[in-house]
Amino acid sequence: MKNSRLTLFLLVLCFALWGVVNNMSDNLVPAFQRIFTMDQSKAVLVQVAFYGAYAVLALFTSILVEEFSFRAGVLIGLGVYVCGALLYIPACLQQSFDFYFIGIFVVAGGCAILEASSNSCMLALGDPKTAIRRLNFAQAMNPVGSIVGIFLAQKLILAHLNPTTVEERLVMPPEQLRPIVHNELMWICVPYVGLCLIMIAIWIYFARTPIRTATEVTAVRAPLRTRLAHVASAMVLTAVPFAVTGWLFPDMDKLAWMLCGMIGPFSCILALPSYRASFLALVRTPRYVFGIIALFAYVGMQIAVWTWMNAYCQKELGLPPDTSATYYILAIAFHIANCWGASYAMKWIAPWKIMATYCIGGLACSLGTVYLPSTVLFSVAGLPWSANVITLVGISFFMAILFPTIYGMALGGLDPKCFKLGGPGMIMAILGGAVITPWMANVISAKESVFFSLVPMMDFTWDANLRTSSGALRASFFIPAICFVAMFVYAVAFRGRKTRG
Repeated sequence: MKNSRLTLFLLVLCFALWGVVNNMSDNLVPAFQRIFTMDQSKAVLVQVAFYGAYAVLALFTSILVEEFSFRAGVLIGLGVYVCGALLYIPACLQQSFDFYFIGIFVVAGGCAILEASSNSCMLALGDPKTAIRRLNFAQAMNPVGSIVGIFLAQKLILAHLNPTTVEERLVMPPEQLRPIVHNELMWICVPYVGLCLIMIAIWIYFARTPIRTATEVTAVRAPLRTRLAHVASAMVLTAVPFAVTGWLFPDMDKLAWMLCGMIGPFSCILALPSYRASFLALVRTPRYVFGIIALFAYVGMQIAVWTWMNAYCQKELGLPPDTSATYYILAIAFHIANCWGASYAMKWIAPWKIMATYCIGGLACSLGTVYLPSTVLFSVAGLPWSANVITLVGISFFMAILFPTIYGMALGGLDPKCFKLGGPGMIMAILGGAVITPWMANVISAKESVFFSLVPMMDFTWDANLRTSSGALRASFFIPAICFVAMFVYAVAFRGRKTRG
């Protein structure tokens, strides 16, 4: 019993740990924008690397878990993270954004394998009737980790950025700029490399302790040689298209490069009869297919909002980056509180009803962020609050429970034979973070956009330091509004379908 509780505790801790990493990566966007003097469209490649890794490795994870176990996925995920974090050290020494891009991709790959394994494991560990509530409980630890990640980014990364502006860096002699950049990049390494110690400790525990679910106890395993061959084939087919396209087309758009990396895992799944049967069963399930679309919209919206929250507060309230990060921390705190409250309310209220209500609230807050004024209404502990910033923080409040609820609704009632492929397939939808975040970045950094016609009364004066305007920042929040509408439609359309409640 003690081992079982410790296993569950450490598994839940993993939910917190990838929350730490996710939200530190959000803060790398403004950090790299200043360090490497780049605009939003280039700095946002941080998110393309991070969330593209989820899309590339999700299907590989499904094969890994199917052939071996959830435990194997957890162990490999932790190990890959440690390898990726250690790549930050040579990236710092080389002062290379491209090297960081690779390191971020490997770190995110570890998180992708860990998350795909842990989410499905949490649903399988216990009574199917309480699976969504159990996953909501575990997912509530993710924003706890997010707060830790933001705090680490605020105190260790953003606070150590040199105050020199982009314009000043562009005219600074290389011998003067190099030590400044080295110091800033060193502080980026500190939290990522430091987390390796925790990851290694968890890895040692799970290496010594089995995780047994009902599906794994009753599973009939193929011979070890066959299982190793399947995993090796998936690994090679994942890596080869990714490496070859990167070598042949070094100037290829990074998002297109990530999508090329998905060719191999799909090929492997379609080539193997047992996986092909599960895959075809999943694509014939509308609840599952549209669940992937809804989750794509959710993750993209969440990452985009949290990525650009700092820039929005800097522009609208005239605050420095480290102070603006405080709103991010508060937004996550409200998100956590609502996760716990909504999860408890699911004992009496159907999950889809809470989800639909929250989508309406999120839509209202998104439009408030676009249209409400930035006049300061009051201050708390020296932190100014305006109507539009209140609604900006409110978006995070209404994000609560959307991810696990969509995940649980989409997987609810699936044939057990499809479950291990279906779970990682849902994680593949995290690609939304690599698509919607750059979409918002393009609006933010644009001087003309179709969304601008919806806010003609806003100020479009160009800010050379932030490389945007107030009107562009505001107009970009029409994109989260669109995502909330998509999720509302999913909640209502599949409200009566069988789910893991």
